[in-house]
Amino acid sequence: MKDFSRNIIKETITVKEALEVLNSLSGKDCLTLFVTNSKGKLIGTLTDGDIRRGLLSGKEIHLEVKDFMNKTFKSIKNNLFNIQNIDELRALEIDLIPFLNEDGSIIKIIDLSQKKSILPLQAVIMAGGDGKRLRPLTNDLPKPLLKVGNKPILEHNIDRLESFGIFDFTITVRYMSEKIENYFSDGKSKGIKINYYHETEPLGTIGALGNINSFSTDTVLVLNSDLLTNIDYEEFYREFNESGADMAIASVPYHVNVPYAVLEVENDTVVSFKEKPVYTYYSSAGIYLIKTEMLKLIPKNQFYNATDLMEKIIALKKKLVYFPIHGYWLDIGQHDDYLKAQEDIKHLKL
Repeated sequence: MKDFSRNIIKETITVKEALEVLNSLSGKDCLTLFVTNSKGKLIGTLTDGDIRRGLLSGKEIHLEVKDFMNKTFKSIKNNLFNIQNIDELRALEIDLIPFLNEDGSIIKIIDLSQKKSILPLQAVIMAGGDGKRLRPLTNDLPKPLLKVGNKPILEHNIDRLESFGIFDFTITVRYMSEKIENYFSDGKSKGIKINYYHETEPLGTIGALGNINSFSTDTVLVLNSDLLTNIDYEEFYREFNESGADMAIASVPYHVNVPYAVLEVENDTVVSFKEKPVYTYYSSAGIYLIKTEMLKLIPKNQFYNATDLMEKIIALKKKLVYFPIHGYWLDIGQHDDYLKAQEDIKHLKL
């Protein structure tokens, strides 16, 4: 993520000094300056247009920027926004968006034009498996770090999530966990935050979430680390949000070709038949959106699969929906899958 720290200025500098800052920037960097007070709180924004309007109204160039700045700026409170806020910013054609903490100081500045979206989600990536079916490739390297093209499987997933404006990650690790942690560290190099949860023993496909208590968003995105996909996470989130569901399962079609005529019978009589029918079923793609409160249903320190949570949600008469993936999806579980991924990545835009 790009560093916009040079775009942050103090309210006490002069307009002439602000112009010098703008002149030192290039491209979209020079569109907006963010004005902070002595406590670091964002109090206004400043553009070329603000300066021109101030000068035309009779103000002088040696005055402080607080006399020229726009005080009715747009910003986002970190983790306290929704997709409608992003829609509004897009409609206003505002690209540089300051994210603020509770006291109003800037956490980061995001260029919306460089993101597919900004989603109010935390992501949990399950990366604790030992990849037995991919041995000997995984004898000395955990499966999430196997390269597809020029970077590891897990990095493809992190980079795609980051492109949708997801910046807060937890990675569950176990097998060769130190190699994953050494590779990604705390995520700062990518402009994100990464925490790690260490499984001391296998806890199933979603059991680790029962032991994680630090969620700050209403909804959590959970996915397996060994997937290669170009799923549209914004569309997935929008449909989930609009449905009012408690959990959504991204799904992929699974076609069953029956090579014979299938009879439809009533009692002992054939009433019709279908010649070599194809049946389509929808299978879990290993990607879920879950309301944070539903995670309390996951028992602590117990083996627990995503299917167990799905059954629990159905039993409680909560709302469980599915979202069909219309793009690319591949579960890299076996050697043939890994070889296919190496070919597909040459032509796939993630």
